[in-house]
Amino acid sequence: MPQGTSQSRARDTLIRNARLIDGTGAPWFEADLRISGSRIAAIGASLPAEEADIIDARGCYLAPGFIDAHCHDDLICLREPDRPEKALQGVTTLVVGNCCFSLYPATAGSAEMLRLHFSGLAGETRSNEVFDSFDGYRLALEGPGVALNLVSLVGHAAIRLAVLGYDRRVATAQEIAAMQALLAQQLKQGAAGLSLGLVYPPSAYADTHELCALAETVRAHGKLLTAHIRSYEAGLLNSIDEFIAILRASGAAGLLSHLQSAGKPNWGAIPKALDRLEAARAEGIDISFDMYPYPAGSSYMLQLLPPAALEGGIDALRARLRDPAKREALRVLVEEGDPDPHAAQSKIVLIGWHNVRISGTGNPALKPLEGKSMVDAARELGISPFDLMVRCIEEDQGQTGIIMFQLDEADLRAAFTHRLHMVGSDGIPRPGTKPHPRAYGSFPRVAGRLTREQGWLTLEDAVRRMTAMPAQRFGLSDRGILRPGMVADLTLFDETIMDKATFETPTEMPAGIRSVFVAGEAVVADGRSTFARPGRALIAG
Repeated sequence: MPQGTSQSRARDTLIRNARLIDGTGAPWFEADLRISGSRIAAIGASLPAEEADIIDARGCYLAPGFIDAHCHDDLICLREPDRPEKALQGVTTLVVGNCCFSLYPATAGSAEMLRLHFSGLAGETRSNEVFDSFDGYRLALEGPGVALNLVSLVGHAAIRLAVLGYDRRVATAQEIAAMQALLAQQLKQGAAGLSLGLVYPPSAYADTHELCALAETVRAHGKLLTAHIRSYEAGLLNSIDEFIAILRASGAAGLLSHLQSAGKPNWGAIPKALDRLEAARAEGIDISFDMYPYPAGSSYMLQLLPPAALEGGIDALRARLRDPAKREALRVLVEEGDPDPHAAQSKIVLIGWHNVRISGTGNPALKPLEGKSMVDAARELGISPFDLMVRCIEEDQGQTGIIMFQLDEADLRAAFTHRLHMVGSDGIPRPGTKPHPRAYGSFPRVAGRLTREQGWLTLEDAVRRMTAMPAQRFGLSDRGILRPGMVADLTLFDETIMDKATFETPTEMPAGIRSVFVAGEAVVADGRSTFARPGRALIAG
């Protein structure tokens, strides 16, 4: 077998005297749990200990393994399959392919465009790290083994690049049919659904007609449609209405990605957004949402530009920026906003350059800028923040990661405590950089800080939002709750559970996670990674 993959287990594992949080939201209860092979064999008081290794869990909580309902770990799982920063948060399953970004499907004509597209988000991506299909990606993951399970969505950008490239136009009927066929192939192979990223070109160039057609394909295969909607700023409610209309027309089930209202002028809109979602549910539309537990977001530098700026791809953008007139026109849009009241709001107009922090670069010459605000970094270089952005686009090929401080705590709490919410980290891992701390702390932050200190949720409800809810949403019928016969993806943690990663020291590992099991095998034991690789790419639905 490949190095690090699981071997058959000779003995069962018996976890004694744990406080079981079963994932349903019910109060914890004290019991033993026996693991046999990859499954939960029994739950009860004083279970027999014959032929079992015993873990004394007195005073600790045992829950289903946490499911990261929204992350961008697609590439890092190929390169660093042991995933300690996720395993040490108690995470056992990762949902990747979000916001239109996936490493497949690529055709001979679109592979280089897809490589560059994904590089913008997660750093330099090699040509052998994009794939022709879900099957190709799955085999690349499982060949060397992987510690955690993955559920993969198909990125709308990959589908559109394969058929239209970076053309900013409405798709023809023939092109829509070609996209539907390519999408159907991935869904048949086991992808969990389709992800839209309607602020990220080329996904942003699709009209509602195209999106409804693709959603019908999703519905026909019983899968899920997720959406980074067109606006989380002044256009939030209209963007939610568009997503609901797509779900209504297609009959697909939907998950709205990281619900938020960005920029101080737009704060206070989340209660109205939640009313929109509840009205859709009352109408019979199957919709829910995910969100991370931090007041700042993270993306790539190119999100500071209007989507039209990316027409033709990154090389076309770089060429336009070398034209003084076009560069000045873009500066006006970025720093002063579009005079068209129907256009998307400029991030910089809303939050200011001082609230944008550089988190990751690929070019070594730009590495000293990581962790600094655009204002501070530009001042050190003796240039304007806009000129610094242009320099990053030119010298880093658009691959500069950023953190944006843009959210209101009251809005965040309203979203986080709503019944339709589940937890996703939205982490964008880039080793050797200064990423958003959510990649290292989201789940202990929810189970610790938000329950014990801030009182937003009960511990049982917090666990439900990290286990049973995402398991149901992504069609994982044998995970997410503690019951005999279910797969033994488990997390054992104590009352000290707490995130330690901050925006200044974002890669600090959390505290309080004792053991983590994936399919019955420990990937964390006594608070340390075991480097076992029992995970796999799960076939959704």
